[in-house]
Amino acid sequence: MLSTAYRIGYYMKIPRTDPEVLVFSLKSRYTGVSATVNALVPLQVKEWRLEYVGPKMPNGIEPISVMKALKISLRPPKDRPFRIWHLRRNNEMLLGVIARDLFRLPIKLVFTSAAQRRHSALPRWLISKMNAVICTSEAAAEFVPNVSAVVPHGIDTKRFPAPLNKEVAWRDSGLPGKWGIGIFGRVRPEKGTDIFVDAMIQVLPKFPDFTAVIAGLVQPKFESFYAELKSKIASAGLSDRIVFLGEIPSDQIHLWYQRCLICVACPRYEAFGLTLFEAASSECAVIGSRTGAFSELALDGQTGALMTATDLASLTCSLEPLIKNPELAEDFGKRARALVKAKFSVDTESAGIGKVYEALFAVN
Repeated sequence: MLSTAYRIGYYMKIPRTDPEVLVFSLKSRYTGVSATVNALVPLQVKEWRLEYVGPKMPNGIEPISVMKALKISLRPPKDRPFRIWHLRRNNEMLLGVIARDLFRLPIKLVFTSAAQRRHSALPRWLISKMNAVICTSEAAAEFVPNVSAVVPHGIDTKRFPAPLNKEVAWRDSGLPGKWGIGIFGRVRPEKGTDIFVDAMIQVLPKFPDFTAVIAGLVQPKFESFYAELKSKIASAGLSDRIVFLGEIPSDQIHLWYQRCLICVACPRYEAFGLTLFEAASSECAVIGSRTGAFSELALDGQTGALMTATDLASLTCSLEPLIKNPELAEDFGKRARALVKAKFSVDTESAGIGKVYEALFAVN
């Protein structure tokens, strides 16, 4: 069965075995990187002869295997001197360096870096071997060489639409209260789930119209952390109002963003923080800690608030004005969606990446 890219008439003159760009995402578990690739590839195949290499994604694009990617890359495309491999993980970079430098495949390597901290020795070496590096923020660009462009992650605002009415959307959840507060992402200390729980234990007894949800995977090594949180919630008598949803399927997560009036992201460290941008696209007022790209989204007095990571008082002080005034929170949510559409759309990200590809091909 032909992939979406090759069902488009623009591509019919080029054999399916002759892509100019191969996009890799080799992790089997669906992560933030996976979500980025899932959103971007359907746009990129409209502009480039492109194949996706990795496990099947929800977007319906048919993937190819690593072995097929290697076979395709033995020779350059008919109309190009090389193919571009776009990589986002260390193992993908290692594969690319081996393929290009050891086996002399005619390829150029592009890497997207989001980390806002010094990489360890192996990633630093691998990044230094890339032909081009795209950073997702100016802060990330300070930690890597060969930076060709800063291109923020983008959100598919059609996939994360605004609800017609937040209160009605919350009613559909079947949970108590009139309004929801959510935190999304894996349940572990780095994500600040404990800070969120402590804040909810302080705030919710004063505001009976609100219920909190925690959506995300609990990995086995964090089971004891999860158990401690559940015990703390139970001791506070809030087990029906601080609810763990588990890992939400990717095709349903937008429903929970729509249901929540406020979304919190309070990690101790974050490279970018896609979930808060997805929630903003669904008109959530947003509160984020000072890490990742949250300072560009959680604007005090406009879309929500910035808080100090690990500072419980900072989070509760940021929350209470919005909980006291749901109309204000709704207004902030509308502004948050407008900001995402203006500055953080997946179309803008795709165009920025495309300019890097064009520059590589132009040099050679």
